[in-house]
Amino acid sequence: MNEQKRADIVIVGAGPAGTAAAAHLGQLGVKNVVLLDKHDFPREKTCGSGISPKGIEVLRSLGVWEDVRREAYPIHGLRLVTPEGREAYQSAGDQMAAVVCARRVLDHLILKRALDSGVEFVPFFTADSLIEEGGRVVGVRAKDGREVRARFTLVAGGTHCRLGPERDSRRMIQAIMGWWEGVPFRKGHVEMVFDPMVLPYYGWLFPESDERVNIGICYEETGTKRNARELFQQFLDKQYGRRLAGAKQLGAWKGHPVAYSYEIEKLTSPGRIVIGEAGLMTHPATAEGIYQGMKSGMIAAEVLRSVFHAGVPETEALVEYERRCKATFRLSFLGGGLFRNLVKTPALDWLVRASETPLVKHTAAKIIAAL
Repeated sequence: MNEQKRADIVIVGAGPAGTAAAAHLGQLGVKNVVLLDKHDFPREKTCGSGISPKGIEVLRSLGVWEDVRREAYPIHGLRLVTPEGREAYQSAGDQMAAVVCARRVLDHLILKRALDSGVEFVPFFTADSLIEEGGRVVGVRAKDGREVRARFTLVAGGTHCRLGPERDSRRMIQAIMGWWEGVPFRKGHVEMVFDPMVLPYYGWLFPESDERVNIGICYEETGTKRNARELFQQFLDKQYGRRLAGAKQLGAWKGHPVAYSYEIEKLTSPGRIVIGEAGLMTHPATAEGIYQGMKSGMIAAEVLRSVFHAGVPETEALVEYERRCKATFRLSFLGGGLFRNLVKTPALDWLVRASETPLVKHTAAKIIAAL
């Protein structure tokens, strides 16, 4: 099959990064945009699905927050468990600190906004390679031979995407999770459990409704490769054994890797911009990628608008994209590195022992904000 389509901008991947870029391009009046994905929507996606306050602000900017809010589960507080087993609760009272919204719902809602603005969506397009001519990316080719040629290609394919520039700084986090009904939990609270078996990462419980929760762990491989299912079972037995005794598991456990880097670099080349997790823009401490994906997608849309509508040279626009991504994420990523080191010391337990002090309340609030 040699079917060929032409566009001004083609976006590879319709996760939060790709759909946000598409929706924002529509907001900015940039036309002839084609969005590709290997699936049709709505579709399932393995993810904890927590959306931080910064993510909520992006959704407001995209004009989809009210739609998401109606479908999401509001989070008002946090249960924190330290490596030594101490627990503390932080509550935002009636104020909503974050939300949990299943990716099946979230991605579809942003996609609908993009479609409403005139973006063309092509499902069942499994990208195989970029099309390059004269040292410039001029589109993307599917495994079945179909092509979409465009002046600019946005790469938003997530962890497994190999359409971006090679990065020596690429690091991996492993995650595995499951879903249950009937697990007791404090209404409106997420849980972060810093168990020694997964440090410097954590296990979590995220409620998706008053009846349904997802529970999972994220961890790094350290030397010997660990069996994810065995590790997860050990974590569940230790941290949630009693609470799962009367619960009903929904479906099978699902695992997925998360790619990240402390270095925000090599995000562009002639004709190509890499956004979201494909550009390793995932938080190093929390493995959060929804906010970073959406925000980087919006930044890409804005620099491309400057090319199409204001005549800014492409080279300047690409430099501006990388500059803005660094300015937006670098400090947070470096802070994530510091936090990873903090949780491997007694500091977190010390803070919880002093849990009634303003310092600890402020720290817990910061953890909620980083979900």
